[in-house]
Amino acid sequence: MNWWEAVVMGLVQGLTEFLPVSSSAHIRVVGTLLPYGSDPGAAFSAIIQLGTEAAVLLYFRKDIARIIGAWVAALLGKHGKDRASRFGSGDPDAKLGWWVILGSIPIVAIGLPFKSAIESSLRNLLIVAAALAIFGVLLGWVDRVRPATRELRTLRAKDAVLLGFAQAGALIPGVSRSGGTITMGRWLGLTREAAARYSFLLAIPAVLGSASLEAVTKVSDLTAPGGTGIPATVIATIMSFVVGYAVIVWFMKIITTRSFMPFVIYRLVFAAVIIVLVATGTIAAS
Repeated sequence: MNWWEAVVMGLVQGLTEFLPVSSSAHIRVVGTLLPYGSDPGAAFSAIIQLGTEAAVLLYFRKDIARIIGAWVAALLGKHGKDRASRFGSGDPDAKLGWWVILGSIPIVAIGLPFKSAIESSLRNLLIVAAALAIFGVLLGWVDRVRPATRELRTLRAKDAVLLGFAQAGALIPGVSRSGGTITMGRWLGLTREAAARYSFLLAIPAVLGSASLEAVTKVSDLTAPGGTGIPATVIATIMSFVVGYAVIVWFMKIITTRSFMPFVIYRLVFAAVIIVLVATGTIAAS
């Protein structure tokens, strides 16, 4: 992969990571359409997410620092030595920290055993197109019919578990990490802003863990013949950070006044485009 293709891939990652449209689906398709001519692979996709995740850390730095501080204080017994106090009963931020930890368990429990399938058969473009369409319709329906009254401070343990499983669904390209968790959040009655905010916070452990694992175990795929290469991966990661930060700022502003319907329509159109590309032989499904 040459430098300008890496820039394009980083741009795509930055534009799509935080929107409920599936960044992994876009990376899968765009990589095939570029002169590079093939799926960049799960390792490349995971590692360049470090760029967009750095954008999350920057944008939510005050929230993250406050949550970590409150979580540590509660764990050390600042609000009481009893079990409930240590688990955040005296501080909503401490409790949110526990919910992020609890919500991160499903993606680890599902992702590790099915890692091989996630990196191979589940990247089939027909599966990607189906996931885009099905979960896009689900997002639109849930956003339309469910009330939006709850804030993050009202989350409970069972909510965190359900949101964690929704995030785990994004292991299938086309589902979308933010799309899955936002859909579940809206189903649970969270406001659009609260659902999006929790989605971004919940992604931090998952993305950092996934990228670290891929960097350790799959770095040889990047340097192998036909691989994307280390320089291209670095360029794409930096580009995804710059673009991703701008997208977060924009997205957090518009969701307070707009529905998710434009993203639903986009997902359906993108799914149709993928099917046409596969049916015409422009790109291979797998």
